[in-house]
Amino acid sequence: MLNRTPLFDFHVAAGARMVPFGGWEMPLHYGSQIVEHVAVRTGAGLFDVSHMTIIEVNGASAYDFLSRLVANDIGRLKAHGDALYGALLNDTAGIIDDLIVYRTQAGFRAVVNASTRDKVLAWFERHQCSAELTERKDLGMLAVQGPEAIERVAELVNKPGIRSLKGFSALIDGTWMVGRTGYTGEDGVELMLPAAEAVELASQLLKSGVQPCGLAARDTLRLEAGLNLYGQDMTEANHPYESNIGWSVALEPEGREFVGRTALIGLKQSWTHKLTGMVYEGKGVVRHDFPVQTDAGTGVVTSGVFSPTLEMSIALVRVPRAAKGGCEVEIRGKWMPARLVRPPFVRHGKKVFE
Repeated sequence: MLNRTPLFDFHVAAGARMVPFGGWEMPLHYGSQIVEHVAVRTGAGLFDVSHMTIIEVNGASAYDFLSRLVANDIGRLKAHGDALYGALLNDTAGIIDDLIVYRTQAGFRAVVNASTRDKVLAWFERHQCSAELTERKDLGMLAVQGPEAIERVAELVNKPGIRSLKGFSALIDGTWMVGRTGYTGEDGVELMLPAAEAVELASQLLKSGVQPCGLAARDTLRLEAGLNLYGQDMTEANHPYESNIGWSVALEPEGREFVGRTALIGLKQSWTHKLTGMVYEGKGVVRHDFPVQTDAGTGVVTSGVFSPTLEMSIALVRVPRAAKGGCEVEIRGKWMPARLVRPPFVRHGKKVFE
């Protein structure tokens, strides 16, 4: 039986088409994914992300625990509310999951993907010594994204400081956490709050004119922003350098030992493939697993969609590291001309690739 978020009835009442996703029943769209996509690029959109896993990591050994498991340096989290993006790696530097870690008054909060919940919790339990791990099933999680998102939330949420939040930082007020983060390439916030309050806030946002958005728009938005989807663009078979998140690896300070570090040092100069962008301006839509041929060898599409903003097909592709420029992608048995570009494809609603 599929899990349901606290907002299930809200979605149904709003006319959502509900579909299975990572063990959850989630909204695909509310009538038009294009309308939802455009709303986020030009105004504000609301996403239910309560299916994601929120884990409190507290206790005297919380810092040492996360320092050993997260490839990024959580020592950078100096103040309450500071946040960073990172990856959990296995011994061969394969990506177990990507996550965001926040500094809290009691310790840390980690937010991981819904589809990886079981293996991440098992990984944490395997490596924890005396850290206190608590899954926060009592919380809902909303993402409000778009150029008008901050203002829309600030008008409804009486918590001073929302408008002045910096990127990758969070306001923590009692049972609420409001982080200036997101998965769309637009400005906005992600709110973690008690489930019943999440339902009420979603209703208020809907009444204020914020567009409810489903998984379909979330996918086109994140791909335009060049953001990876775990399970497609990176898995345990891939390391950070070949997944375009090498920037999130912190090999300094040298004395910090973390799972996957030794393997990463060996891979730093020897990795052979990269994750990059591709645009296709012909007829048809590029999809996951389509073969790609480059001047340096073969590759594969990891994610592909039709971009509503650019009105062309865009994709993330894993190709040989030396590949650049023109390429070909196989669509319905025919090899079609395409071009490799550096992601992101869109920023603040505008084309940014060359």
